[in-house]
Amino acid sequence: MLINDSVKLALGALSSQRMRSFLTALGIAVGIASVVLLTSIGAGIHKFVLSEVTQFGTNLIAVTPGKATTTGISGALISNVRPLSMDDALALERIPKVLGVVPLVQGNAPVEFGKRSRRTYVFGVGPEVPTVWQIKVAMGRFLPGDDPRAARTFAVLASKVRDELFGSENPLGRRIRIGGERYRVIGVMESKGQMLGFDLDDAVYIPAARALAMFNRESLMEIDLLYAATSSADEIGKKVKQMLIARHGAEDFTITTQEQMLDVLGSVLNILTLAVGALGGISLLVGGVGILTIMTIAVNERTAEIGLLRAIGAGRRQILILFLGEAVVLAGIGGLAGLVIGAGGAWLLGAIVPALPTHTPWSYVVLAEMLAAFIGLSAGVLPARHAANLDPIEALRAE
Repeated sequence: MLINDSVKLALGALSSQRMRSFLTALGIAVGIASVVLLTSIGAGIHKFVLSEVTQFGTNLIAVTPGKATTTGISGALISNVRPLSMDDALALERIPKVLGVVPLVQGNAPVEFGKRSRRTYVFGVGPEVPTVWQIKVAMGRFLPGDDPRAARTFAVLASKVRDELFGSENPLGRRIRIGGERYRVIGVMESKGQMLGFDLDDAVYIPAARALAMFNRESLMEIDLLYAATSSADEIGKKVKQMLIARHGAEDFTITTQEQMLDVLGSVLNILTLAVGALGGISLLVGGVGILTIMTIAVNERTAEIGLLRAIGAGRRQILILFLGEAVVLAGIGGLAGLVIGAGGAWLLGAIVPALPTHTPWSYVVLAEMLAAFIGLSAGVLPARHAANLDPIEALRAE
């Protein structure tokens, strides 16, 4: 039997049972579409989260009070041997290849101007925020490098707070009240958007020493360091560790590099993507069972045809290939339809819900189509082998 004849017989058998072939291919299409759509959502979230985290740059190191490896929770929430102080932050600035240091105290307080009031995030920080956090000043200037022991009552507004309190008015030089204390506005930041659901535009920035007093804290919540791209995170981390141990007398702090955080996030998000893809794979399994069922029925219905083919010289291998070909064609057609539905659905979902990012990697597309062909091949093996092993004479006698 020639290859062309095998192809014609396979296509003829499928077209003669259009509805049955359509429903079988539909099962595979739904499975492939589920895999592509869910993995697109998972990959999109993966890409979105990493872009959100890295918008502050990748050459960052965070130091938090408390030893996380022994307590199991953030040191900022527990009492520790010695708090992180402003003097610690100033000392870390002296480490070679450290480009900027930001002491951080975060809280929540009402911000008032005239009769307008808004409760918002208050960041107690240092003057290096625009450099370390990569946030630009849109108007005025950022906090000056005052002596922490005598920091002036200056404030810088994020864009949303400026709009809510001042509207179209120029806020520079105006006096506002933050947590009941009077501050003079000296700058406004550019819009930064959100990071993992946290609105960076709904905040005000004041000197860290002032925030420590406002929130009645002894320790900084965090110290962020920006280091030169020519240095490694491990190298700078060792120097930070050595300096703070020398100052504190013990390792009562936790150092987290941006690379470590990205590695953890990446591994978690990869598992998430695989998990949602596996959920779609359940639909593929159902589609494979459908192909197995249909091909088994087809063999039983076409026993006489198989006997005739064997009688005119078709070998067992050719019969095997014929039925395997039908199964693969069914799975391939369903797979292509599923790719179109899945990729189109991912694009449509991203267009309708911009907040839900979707991204369809080509590697998943190719893998999904190969998986569809493999399922068709696997599901067709048993019926095809049964057809190939039929006795020609007994098959010809079948009605």
